[in-house]
Amino acid sequence: MRKIFSRLDINIVIQKFGGVGMKLYDYELPHAARILIEDMFKVKEGETFIITADTESNENVVNATAQAVFSAGGKPMVIWLAAPNGVGKAADPDLPIDALSEALRNADAWIEYNNKWLLYSTPFERAFKDNNRLRYMNLVGMNEDMMIRLIGSVNTDLLKEFMIKVKDITMAAKKVKITTPAGTNLEFCNNPSHPFSCDYGKADEPGIHYLSGQIGWCPEFETINGKLIFDGTIDPPLRMLRDPVALNIEKGRVVGIEGKREAVEFKSWLKSFNDPNMFRLAHICYGFNPGAKLTGDIVEDERIWGCTEWGLGYQSKEDAPPEGIPAVSHTDGICLNTSMWLDGVQLLDKGVVVHEDLKEIADKLTR
Repeated sequence: MRKIFSRLDINIVIQKFGGVGMKLYDYELPHAARILIEDMFKVKEGETFIITADTESNENVVNATAQAVFSAGGKPMVIWLAAPNGVGKAADPDLPIDALSEALRNADAWIEYNNKWLLYSTPFERAFKDNNRLRYMNLVGMNEDMMIRLIGSVNTDLLKEFMIKVKDITMAAKKVKITTPAGTNLEFCNNPSHPFSCDYGKADEPGIHYLSGQIGWCPEFETINGKLIFDGTIDPPLRMLRDPVALNIEKGRVVGIEGKREAVEFKSWLKSFNDPNMFRLAHICYGFNPGAKLTGDIVEDERIWGCTEWGLGYQSKEDAPPEGIPAVSHTDGICLNTSMWLDGVQLLDKGVVVHEDLKEIADKLTR
């Protein structure tokens, strides 16, 4: 029987056995990096651009990005770190906190490619406390294939138009209901004082930015009740799931975790922090990147078209005023094929956009 080789199979063979000195990503990866640096960051002549990575990061992606910064007239500075044992503040004990903080305090722009992310860590918090010009984008765990599909092949202008419409419709809603085929059944109310993020791929203004294809917000925490089923990815500590993990939610807190081996492992991991706030829901996000697929890399999985993503643990005061959630770490879980109703009007049906004001543009993005 004839074997059909995938693009990845062929690329591995070329890297292992050689060829004509070219890998399949030699054309597409620089193109995606140029879009990232020139179109999304709009790097200016002479800007200091820091790229952080750890020993689990993809070196080709790091180098292509640094080259694009240099070609655009910026000054790339690549900082490699040993991968810490945790993420966020749980990474602090393994980081050169003072040296890294000083570098970020003096940068114009920062891309984070760390697999064990620095987001919410002490150097991250220091940088944004003291550097009001910093433009940051979180691209944790990025690899060549993801960068080409999620950045190089996306119509960012059309996606921006679509996502702003989704954000505006969602912000206007008071009551939200969510279900999934896996069994999620949650209801909550929005809090008009909580800001919405809308990541459509631009990082040309100071602040915290993320890969295109995600809209996020913090509901009124105490109104979140029901059953939450993660059936895509939980990261950390599990990545792609073999079996669903079910969370019972009362007033925004996880009061029970059910499932097989991975559910037991997840519960044990949350309890290991000895921090009750690790059991609090921190935010919800839509996924809307037309190139995303389930891979186990959270930066991609939380952007799968029609999914919803829930965070547990730390949340900033800016995103959930006035107190945020002062937890020691943070984790994210993915619910695939979401159906969603906003004040009784359906927006998603098992991951497909059905809202009459959004369907036409959604079809263009996903066809």
